[in-house]
Amino acid sequence: MKAPTLRRFLNAWPPFFFTGIRVVKLDDYRHALVRLKLAWYNRNYVRTQFGGNLFSMTDPFWMIMVLKSLGNDYIVWDQAGEIRFVAPGREDVYAEFHVDDALLDEIRAATAGGEKYLRWFDTDIRTASGELVATVHKQLYVRRKKR
Repeated sequence: MKAPTLRRFLNAWPPFFFTGIRVVKLDDYRHALVRLKLAWYNRNYVRTQFGGNLFSMTDPFWMIMVLKSLGNDYIVWDQAGEIRFVAPGREDVYAEFHVDDALLDEIRAATAGGEKYLRWFDTDIRTASGELVATVHKQLYVRRKKR
C-alpha cells in the first residue's frame, strides 16, 4: 500500500476518526506528522487531552514506518510502550516521526545474522507552539525473516 493511501485509510479508521486523531502528513514511509485535535468529545474529566488518545496517536507509526522502510525480508512488531505526561494538553497537539538511513542501517546490521533486535523509539507530543505535553517511549521487535 502506498503511503498516501495508508494516510487516507488511517484518517477514516474509527479509532482515529472518532478520537480526533488525524494523519496530516505521510507522503512516504520516512516521515509522518500526526495531530490530535482537542474537542468536546475527546477531553478528559479536567477538560484536557485524554491520555489514552495521546498514546494512541503514536501507536502504529514506528512499526509501520520501519516495516515498510526495511521491506518484506523483515518482521516488525510493537513490543512495549509507555507514556510520560509532562504538561496538560489544553490545545491541539502533534507528534512527528522520522526514519532515516542511519536507523535502517543500524537495524540491518543488528539483524543480519537472524537475531532479534529490540529498539526503543522516543516521540515527543507537542503543541503547535512547541510546548512538550508528553513523551511516548515505544519498543520495536525486529528480526530478519528466515530464508
